[in-house]
Amino acid sequence: MKTKLFQFTLTFFLLLLFTGCGVKGTESTGGTKVTESKVKVTDASGREVAFDTHPKKFASLTIGDMDIIHQLGGEIVGRPSTKVEIPEELEKVEEIGNTHQPNIEKIVSLKPDVLIANVGFDKNIPALENQGIQTIMTEANSIEDIKKNIETYGTLLGKESKAQELIKQIEQVVEKQTEASEAQALLVYGAPGSFLAALPTSLAGDILEKSGGINVASNFPKLKEYPQYAQLAVERVVEADPDIIYLITHGDPSGVEKAFKQEMEKNAAWKNLDAVKKGNIVVLPSNLFGTNPGTKITEAVEYMRQSLKDIGKDS
Repeated sequence: MKTKLFQFTLTFFLLLLFTGCGVKGTESTGGTKVTESKVKVTDASGREVAFDTHPKKFASLTIGDMDIIHQLGGEIVGRPSTKVEIPEELEKVEEIGNTHQPNIEKIVSLKPDVLIANVGFDKNIPALENQGIQTIMTEANSIEDIKKNIETYGTLLGKESKAQELIKQIEQVVEKQTEASEAQALLVYGAPGSFLAALPTSLAGDILEKSGGINVASNFPKLKEYPQYAQLAVERVVEADPDIIYLITHGDPSGVEKAFKQEMEKNAAWKNLDAVKKGNIVVLPSNLFGTNPGTKITEAVEYMRQSLKDIGKDS
């Protein structure tokens, strides 16, 4: 009898231990992956990054990621150095450089829980980890990439529902039924003295195709160092004869436009293009196309659609 009573008491105690005291296994709520009380995400480089709790303070070397985190209610303690217009409340945030020239000392001094950087930031990660700062690397070569980034930050902040709302808003704009313009377009990414053709695998290329345009550079050979772009070969461009030429810049749009026109003057073949004859050379807004626009990707799609529609009216 005593033995049975002991076994019953032991069983009851173990049940209390494993249910009431909370030995935690793996659970998934919304987009959040929680394993043994940790919040885990996989970044664009394939690295799994784990946090004991939802991180609160963020520093970002990219404008688009900063925008997404801000929209989800995250605290931004460090922002990228940029000439692109950003919300007034973020202008006061400390600048930390950019992905190519990060100010590691400044980042460390701000003590963010997380630093957001582009893929390729690997060499700087150990120095930050030694200071207790986790790094998440992202990319934005397509609208789908931006949606994935929103989902990741929703997971980190525990704001999965809000993240899904933002994703739905993007999908509604992208999937909106519009007449395909079938306009032939050349996307030129450049800075004075350096011009490349953006391929469909670039963010601007993806926006163009989702907006109903046709990228004349789709068959141009990609660059090994920058696989989303190709050399701007005049012979290929002349053969394709685009209806419109779009210029993409990070900053100084007027300077880039002037430099590009000077470049065209060096080769008379440019003058034979339909786009040049009709004056269809458009400098795209740098805040929407010269960088990852984050949640403003909807504005980029709508801008491109309207531009292609206007070109269709003129032809």
